[in-house]
Order: sequence, then C-alpha cells, then structure tokens
Amino acid sequence: MAFDKKHFAPAGNQSARGLAPQMFTYRTADAPATLDTAGYFNEVRGLLELGDTILRVSVDNADTPTSVTTAGFHVVVNKSATAVDVSDTLALTMTDTD
Repeated sequence: MAFDKKHFAPAGNQSARGLAPQMFTYRTADAPATLDTAGYFNEVRGLLELGDTILRVSVDNADTPTSVTTAGFHVVVNKSATAVDVSDTLALTMTDTD
C-alpha cells in the first residue's frame, strides 16, 4: 500500500520544531517493513526533521480498524531535499491479559 496522509498527525505540542525532536502518530494497514522503505513518508517530508519519531500503529484496516496487529517507533534517520528515510521499527510488545 502507500502512505495515507489522513492517518498521520502530530502528537502534542509541536512548537519546538527544529529545536527538539517531534513526535508524530500514524495508523496503517501496511507492514512495518513497508514503512521502513526509503521514501515512504516523502509526502510529509516538509513536516519531518532528523530525529523526529513516528509512533506507528498497524491495524487490520486503516479506515475502519477492528484490531491492532502491531505497533512500533520509527525515527527519521535521513532527510534530503527530495526524500525521507526512517529507521527499521523498534517494536512494542503488546499483551492483553483481561
């Protein structure tokens, strides 16, 4: 699949842009390895800086989710005038004991 901007959003106060890393959230049905591909986040390249973190939540259907499949963090590790590259996912361990 492809990046879908409607599921990408800043998390919290973003007023320190350029002075400190920012946090973003993203919901997707794409596999984590798809997001790791250089250029996946190019559509929001103007919002991202080196060191920014994206919290990814992978679901069964991004528009109408019924279950979470995985979650993890990606860090912007390279940004050029034309492309953004993020780190491989740092996976979160998820349990539900109830």
